[in-house]
Amino acid sequence: MKAIGAGLIAALVLAGAAAADPVTAKEAKKALFAPVKGETVILPEANLPEDQAKTLELVGATQVYYGAIAMSPEDGLLTEATVVAANYHNVAAASAAALADCNAKKKGKSDCVVAAIIQPKGWKDRGFQLSSDATAAVKSELKKSMVMAISQATGAWAVGADDAAAVAACAAKNEKATDCAVAVTN
Repeated sequence: MKAIGAGLIAALVLAGAAAADPVTAKEAKKALFAPVKGETVILPEANLPEDQAKTLELVGATQVYYGAIAMSPEDGLLTEATVVAANYHNVAAASAAALADCNAKKKGKSDCVVAAIIQPKGWKDRGFQLSSDATAAVKSELKKSMVMAISQATGAWAVGADDAAAVAACAAKNEKATDCAVAVTN
């Protein structure tokens, strides 16, 4: 089990922001991690006892990156307010989704906290990142003369013949994916 501090979380959030301009498929392949299950990083701010930290680590090990596990400190770990959001394009988006869902379900008055994040094993900033599923698609589905659009807010993604087709397909995958934008060109 790994534990990291708030400074590294801030770096993860900043690194998770989408590149302003699309990258080429070649650049993306160079920057992306293998599309496998992620590693769980327990955040010390959650103040979890060792047994609960191990439980979160086991739950996180079943998820793909990028993800976050949020919980209500007042309600405890083993409640419906404990939420996993996985397969986002960065930790910041996964954290926002997990916190929103947790806060909607909690019974206590205190806001939910992110207790753990899910990232690729050995994560370090490579300047560009995608969810595990989108990473696999870049490596297998993205053909010449195609582009990939992604939604940071929802983790949705799609491949299309051109920018408009990719953005439309991305938006069609999730009604909340109103922020689809081209991320990878080929």
